[in-house]
Amino acid sequence: MNKPLDRALVWMRRDLRVEDQAALHHALREARQVWCAFVFDRDILDPLPRADRRVEFIRDSLVGVDAELRALGAAHGIEGCALLVRHGHAPEMIATLARQLGVQAVYASHDDDPAALARDARTRGLLADAGVVLHTVKDHVVFERSELLTQAGGTYSVFTPYKNAWLKKVDAFFLGAYPVARHAAALAPPPPGEHGVPTLEEIGFARTNLHQLRLPSGPAGAQELLDDFLPRIDRYADTRDFPAVKGPSYLSTHLRFGTVSIRRLAREAHQRMVAGSRGAEVWLSELIWRDFYHQVLHHHPHVVGHAFKREYDKIRWEHGKHADAWFAAWCEGRTGYPLVDAAMHQINDTGYMHNRLRMVVASFLVKDLGIDWRRGEAYFADKLNDFDLAANNGGWQWAASSGCDAQPYFRIFNPVAQSEKFDPQGRFIRRYLPALAKLPDALLHAPWAARPVDLAAAGIELGRDYPLPVVQHEHARMKTLERYAVVKGERPPR
Repeated sequence: MNKPLDRALVWMRRDLRVEDQAALHHALREARQVWCAFVFDRDILDPLPRADRRVEFIRDSLVGVDAELRALGAAHGIEGCALLVRHGHAPEMIATLARQLGVQAVYASHDDDPAALARDARTRGLLADAGVVLHTVKDHVVFERSELLTQAGGTYSVFTPYKNAWLKKVDAFFLGAYPVARHAAALAPPPPGEHGVPTLEEIGFARTNLHQLRLPSGPAGAQELLDDFLPRIDRYADTRDFPAVKGPSYLSTHLRFGTVSIRRLAREAHQRMVAGSRGAEVWLSELIWRDFYHQVLHHHPHVVGHAFKREYDKIRWEHGKHADAWFAAWCEGRTGYPLVDAAMHQINDTGYMHNRLRMVVASFLVKDLGIDWRRGEAYFADKLNDFDLAANNGGWQWAASSGCDAQPYFRIFNPVAQSEKFDPQGRFIRRYLPALAKLPDALLHAPWAARPVDLAAAGIELGRDYPLPVVQHEHARMKTLERYAVVKGERPPR
């Protein structure tokens, strides 16, 4: 096949794999020689703490990508294929590398985060100055941008119609893998002087507890987790809401950094759904939610920093010293509500939080403490291994009732009822709050309601071993209804 390009560079970002990699597929088909590169972007890394699990996950995943490239090249008689890794400001690094390699084009996957769009615009300009074109392609979602529109040509702002349209349109073409191996003869060995993937220390970071958390990295780690999940996917609908049960796939960090293809996961789920698996159907819905939030971010970038429903920006949130004290108690897991506190200890200790608990703690911050959802959104952005701007923003605006297809503002999670329903034996709470471990199950969810004799028997003094509640839920609920009434200009429902 005659190829239009002599040389091309693939810039990997949130697609850290070789198999079913769209940008790599297109580059290999269109160029005679292809290199792959990753940039540890200082614009992203410099503000981070020196011990950040995500940086370690990325670095370890790059080792896996490098190994895959070497193996793929060797299978086609090309020795020494390797991932080119740089550390610096991404636009300048990519432009410099493109000049050094003498490429005519750089290929990358779309990224609709506003900061990423600005980065890509700068990169496109620098490359254009050198006569190099930047091609970006869809890879991170099944349907993106304007691929799914209403019959009137507008964008969806309610999930269920979006999901129905998604399911109606999806087929083998949209779920099919981009073949890479058949075109791999175009892979090129690295230029002299390349040193492979740097250590964390070489880019100014330190090891974390990532490896103690049983979160395997790279494409091989994603495969390990998928192999573990598929035999239990049929039970997903029944197990996914219980944080003490092994119900989720635990693939969210891999999806975030693209160490597994979304098309593969959606294909696995869709095939099982068609065969009658309720669990697979529910899990596929979660993947569709992810697409939904990405198209919301693309069409409504004002959601970064503002309510999707503009009228919700009128809400007056709690502020001042008392609000700061409540926010600190929420962050540190000392609100006096055990399920909320256990969940916050989970995210602080591991960088992961169970999806049901993300809803519980977000509702508590916004509707029990009356604190601006943007403060919680920012905290999650700092802590979550799987932080994704579109999904994180969408989830927080859902909890705050300010987003598209949001929870109605007058529906407020009761943290005690959520605890009793989804951690009835207190197994999750006891894991993260050992001070409460000796309380009977029935008393664990609201220790302040326990009799003094029961607290004494469990060795607990409230206010010393475990905090008293920072607010009373029913009182906080009424304040929230009053606070939100400004949105509609109406009296709050009773």
